[in-house]
Formats: sequence, structure tokens, C-alpha cells
Amino acid sequence: MNKNIIVTGGMGFIGSNLINLLLKKNYKVINIDKITYSSNFYNTKNFKKNKNYKFIKSDIGNRTKIKKVFFKYKPIAIFNLAAETHVDRSIDNPKNFINSNIVSVFNFIEEFKKYYKKNKITKLIHISTDEVFGDVLKGRSKENDTYKPSSPYAASKAASDHLFYSYFRTFNLPIIITNCSNNYGPNQHPEKLIPKLIYNILNNIALPIYGNGKNSREWIYVTDHCKALFKVFKKGKIGQTYNIGSNQNFDNITIAKHLLKIAKNKIQVGSKVKLKYIKDRPGHDIRYALNSNKIKKKLNWSSEIKIEEGLKETFNWYINNKSYFNLIKKKDILKRLGNK
Repeated sequence: MNKNIIVTGGMGFIGSNLINLLLKKNYKVINIDKITYSSNFYNTKNFKKNKNYKFIKSDIGNRTKIKKVFFKYKPIAIFNLAAETHVDRSIDNPKNFINSNIVSVFNFIEEFKKYYKKNKITKLIHISTDEVFGDVLKGRSKENDTYKPSSPYAASKAASDHLFYSYFRTFNLPIIITNCSNNYGPNQHPEKLIPKLIYNILNNIALPIYGNGKNSREWIYVTDHCKALFKVFKKGKIGQTYNIGSNQNFDNITIAKHLLKIAKNKIQVGSKVKLKYIKDRPGHDIRYALNSNKIKKKLNWSSEIKIEEGLKETFNWYINNKSYFNLIKKKDILKRLGNK
């Protein structure tokens, strides 16, 4: 029985955690990743010698390579997580986001269309973000709400969502789209808020907080997200979109204070570790929030990890894996981006 699954962007944060889950469930996983600054071989070190794991270096837009991989491994499912994801970088250099999240996605889906004509036992799950809905000052975004992306990153992801959905409608391709809230947990690049704060705490550096720190995000622990993606693969309905969230919103100040409290019970916190308010990001959305009732009702999934537990697990992972930071250029951790 064929149990091959392709995960694109599997050297990244969510992708590597998803691969770990799939391998534990005895699937054979082919990881396609082009290796950028946010890819990290540390993320796959625990399973790189697993006989059921295969890594292939490629941009998902490389049609020749992607075609070969599709027809060689004949995957029963494809999880597309390959994307440029850092909002601040999209402010500095939008072109990379257009190329990766739109142009490469187009090439990828074209090859999938050809593959599907000859291999009907497959489905493609495209992983997107809550940022496509833009600022949500009240209530929670539902799957059919209007897209109002604020950043070039969010706009590029919105475009990729529309592309995938159009290929379902026009070409009857077996596609499912998911939109998830802010993830946190092991393996996350420290350009993102939580690992950046942890890195700074461990290195006696001030904690940078954009604007007034009141920007609110819905936080979900990465393993909860991965379990949801597996549910979507097994039980999700073709052509549907599923929001994946925790229903737990916290502003940036609260997250920073939670981490400081955890740190003080673990280590001697340095004198320079204090909140430092810095110039806000251009176009910074105040709040993201998802309505995840659909996946709860239809697929019987809900998040399990509360923020206090998840942040403790995350902090412990970074303490126990300090060498992870050594594989990342210091400027990619400390340099302020998106300050135009």
C-alpha cells in the first residue's frame, strides 16, 4: 500500500514538525525544500536517517524536478508549506514573496494538474494564514469572509489561496485550503516574536516590542496545528477551506511577560532583559482572530495546548537546543527589518 506523502518547505518550522508527526504514523515522507535562510537542517536531525524519510532540494517552482518527484513517488497527499513568511522581510523586499508564493505556486500547481490526470488517488492540502483576512478588530474571521491582506506577505498568500481554489473549481483538482493562526513551538526561526524573545532573554538583550505592544494574535502550539492538518488530510472535504485556531488571543506584551515569568523560574535573567518599545511596523494589523467552529464540528478537531503549557514547552526546547541558534546568522536574528 502506497503511504508516500510530500511535504514542501519541510526544513522550516511547521513543515518539520508535520514531518515528525507523519513519520510517527508510519507514512513515508518526501521533503521538498529549496533551502533558504529560514530552512534549518537542525529541524530534521532527529529523523534524517529514518528509512521512511527522503529530502530533495528544489524550489517548488522547478517544474522539471517537481514532475519527476510526483511521478516517481506517486504521493497520496501533498502538504504545501513552502512559502516566504516573514512580514518584515516582505516590506523590505516584496519581490521574493511574489516569486515564491505566487509564481512558484503556479508552476507547482500546473505540474500537480498533470500528475493528477494519471494518478487520481491523491489530494493537495495548501497551508495558508489568518493574515489574509487582515485586521479583525471585532469578532473572528470565518472561512467565507472577505480577504483584506495588509502586507505584501499576506497579499501573496491570499493570491496563492485564490490560485489553488480556482484550480479546484476550473480543473476539479482535489485541493483543500487551510488558514491557521500564529504558530509557536520548537524549530521556529528567531525572526518570529516568541523565539526572538527567548533568544534575547537567554543572551541578556532587551526585548523589542513593536508600537505600544497591544497588537493581538491568536496563538496555537505547532503540534496542535499539525494534528489538525492530519485530520484535514484524513477527513477533510475536497474544495473546502478550514480555519485552524486555538481561540486564544494575547497581545505582545502579555506574551513577553509570560516568557519572562517562565525564564525567571529557569535561569538567572540578565539586567538588560527588559521590554523595549520600538518603532511600529508599517501597516501593522492590530488583531487577527479566526473562527474555527467548522473544523471542530465537521472534523472533530480542537486545540489542546494552553498558552502557559505551550510557552513552557517552547522555552524548554530552546534552552535544551541552544546549538540551534548557532546555525543561524546573527544578523538574521538581531537585525531589524521592515522599518520603512
